[in-house]
Amino acid sequence: MMAADQTVHGVPPSLSAKVVGSFAYLTVRDRLPTILTKVIDTIHRNKNKFFEEYGEEGIQAEKQTIGLLSKMRNELQTDKPVIPLTDSLQDAECWNQYLQKHQKLHGDQESVSWFKSPWLYVECYMYRRIHEALWLNPPISDYDVFNEGKTQSFFESQQAVMSICTHLEGVNSNIENLSKNQLFEHFNKLLQVSLWGNKCDLSISAGQDNSQKTSPIDSLVSLQPLILVNDSNTVWSTLISAQTHARSEKTTVRVDIVLDNAGFELVTDLVLADFLVSSGLAHEVHFHGKSIPWFVSDVTAHDFQWTIQQTMAANHKCMSKIGYQWKSHLKDGVWSYHDHPFWTQPNEFCDMAADAPDLYANLKGADLVLFKGDLNYRKLVGDRDWDHTVGFGTALQGFGPAPLCSLRTLKANVQVGLQPGQAEKLTSHEPDWMTCSKYAVIQFYSSKAEQKD
Repeated sequence: MMAADQTVHGVPPSLSAKVVGSFAYLTVRDRLPTILTKVIDTIHRNKNKFFEEYGEEGIQAEKQTIGLLSKMRNELQTDKPVIPLTDSLQDAECWNQYLQKHQKLHGDQESVSWFKSPWLYVECYMYRRIHEALWLNPPISDYDVFNEGKTQSFFESQQAVMSICTHLEGVNSNIENLSKNQLFEHFNKLLQVSLWGNKCDLSISAGQDNSQKTSPIDSLVSLQPLILVNDSNTVWSTLISAQTHARSEKTTVRVDIVLDNAGFELVTDLVLADFLVSSGLAHEVHFHGKSIPWFVSDVTAHDFQWTIQQTMAANHKCMSKIGYQWKSHLKDGVWSYHDHPFWTQPNEFCDMAADAPDLYANLKGADLVLFKGDLNYRKLVGDRDWDHTVGFGTALQGFGPAPLCSLRTLKANVQVGLQPGQAEKLTSHEPDWMTCSKYAVIQFYSSKAEQKD
């Protein structure tokens, strides 16, 4: 199934590079080729490394990979048809079926091409083709072309990481003596730190340095007016209700975090997860990352483990102590990391129940699911040209495995759930308010809450 198949009355069209001058158009015309060029440069710069590790075979693989990526860049820039994947990876068939369905929607009149197709689809497709180019060229198949940027971003954010770890250590040392109101204050702070951590997105800066130089803890009050929708009170009450229910039923509270970026943002997510567990608001946290390198800075299993190792090894008392605490959360099964091919497919999340029923069933086991970042938001609401006042629940088009909340700084021109007149006022002051990373939302939805109304 595919959302585009369903002729749902009132569902607007997908955002697309068809609209000349739109953010989608500028992304496909400028930002995606820039990212591809950087990928090609990274592979070429590592030529000697490949030779040292694999000899002549490494050099051949480098040349052939660059050839495939250069070919794709040309296809993109000249708006050629999107072509099927040729690798034999587990998800290739799903991708090719998705392409066939889009072609049926287009009819015989025109091909599914880079500028004429949904922006969400072609952007995801580019990253999957990067993965294909490497996979087809062993022995460098497992090389993460984005690893250097993610590593650099983490190390350049060290001051901010130390600051936030010191803050967490201060909270944890006194956590048993905190009143419910004080717990709520700390929860709110760390939820907002995780929210603003989302500004650090290398796919938006096309791989340019986008690290966090200072901790947002001290700036939260000044950032408050920039949160356009703030449902943090409802998120809190959802956790408290789950906690009360768990006590009476002798069950556990589980929070899932669908991750976005590695580097500073991942640290803010780990800090929030640590607080949830230490405070007893949650008994277990499931993290969901990507199974392949994705959107320049998205978290993979390697990034997740590496970040915890680096935190443990830090020459900073609080950081190191907290790193060891995170390691023990994983060892004890309080935390767990998961990935699933669906997260790196082009589907809107309203397709999940039909296309990835195992993942949907898994998420149903959570008391709260936090979706981090812009790409997750685009997939939640289908990356469509919604009116800004359309309800978040409506834009989800039936997706709702559990109570969910999007923590997102705005970097794409889709935003729902605003008050009448709010978007117009923002546009009159700042025409690029949806794409400049200055504004954010903490946006909650639960089908249970809807049933009560």
